[in-house]
Amino acid sequence: QVQLVESGGGLVQAGGSRRLSCAASGLTFSTRSMGWFRQAPGKERELVASISWSADYTYYADSVKGRFTISRVNAKSTVYLQMNSLKPEDTAVYYCAATPQRRSGGLASPQAYDSWGQGTQVTVST
Repeated sequence: QVQLVESGGGLVQAGGSRRLSCAASGLTFSTRSMGWFRQAPGKERELVASISWSADYTYYADSVKGRFTISRVNAKSTVYLQMNSLKPEDTAVYYCAATPQRRSGGLASPQAYDSWGQGTQVTVST
């Protein structure tokens, strides 16, 4: 019933930009904190960015801080990840995730999230 569908991935040249979208359904989006994770081959899934349900808190991994921006539009039940100045090391499958209602703590951990999308591939060429 709960669905998170990512889109916007693809091939991009190093230094370029992409915007990922995650459309949510089957949940009350405005009460869910949201996160973007990524996983590269042979590596663990890692948090890229998160945004609280009240939109008063955002978190970014050090590796993307200053380059990526997470945002949400509750009227569209959609969370975005704007990715600028992309590097080859950003290549990964990017996943959207949602927390239970009104959870705003521990968002750096995947354990805080109970709904996940299928992922979208982002490949950054040299």
